[in-house]
Amino acid sequence: MLQNYVSKKATIHRTVRFEGNNLVLGGSEIGEGTYIGFNTIIGYPSKRSFSSVRAMPEDLSVLDELSSGAKIGSTCLIRSGSVVYEDVVIGKRLVTGHNILIREGSRIGENCLIGTGSMLDGSVSIGSNVRIQSGVYLPHGTVVGENVFIGPYACVTNDRYPVSGRLTPVVIGNGCVIGANSTLISGVRVGDNSVVAAGSVVTRDVPPNTVVLGVPARIYITREEYEARRKKHEQGV
Repeated sequence: MLQNYVSKKATIHRTVRFEGNNLVLGGSEIGEGTYIGFNTIIGYPSKRSFSSVRAMPEDLSVLDELSSGAKIGSTCLIRSGSVVYEDVVIGKRLVTGHNILIREGSRIGENCLIGTGSMLDGSVSIGSNVRIQSGVYLPHGTVVGENVFIGPYACVTNDRYPVSGRLTPVVIGNGCVIGANSTLISGVRVGDNSVVAAGSVVTRDVPPNTVVLGVPARIYITREEYEARRKKHEQGV
């Protein structure tokens, strides 16, 4: 169980509620009506911030001095066990599952959801109205547009020939659907309003308004055909 520690440098709206013991470090800002679950860390220092420290600090005040803080918007729900690093900016109305990780440099728009156990592994950009289900991995530099759905345990990579030292992030366009357990290989671009079927491995760019499936993923149908099938499914036809 964490020791409760809230930095004197932090700016926390009076309506923010804490479920139990938490760490709020550095100049973190937490907006109106936000709820923070127990054992959550806000503003954890990045590796760069630790570079001047010879040994891991035992005093929380040292962590506090290392951290520049994170910014969390209003009416968010950050569930227990989550870790939000410093230099993270989160928009209004984010809802998370438990034990999520958001590394430094990441930016998240408004009205988003991040499921239990998902990881945004640094400098990840997420647009507004994005739903990320449980167990999703987004590596450093990943870009996700607006109105995107990412199914459970989808995995994005950023190194085509590991370990190469050259990272080429994946870009997911607006309005995309990324199916469960799919894998997006380093450097691919998924065009606006495209769908990646569950279990697919995407090794090349996906054109806009296209559905791809398989290993490796191939063009299957158009998004228009997909929506027609989805509508029939919803109607039980």
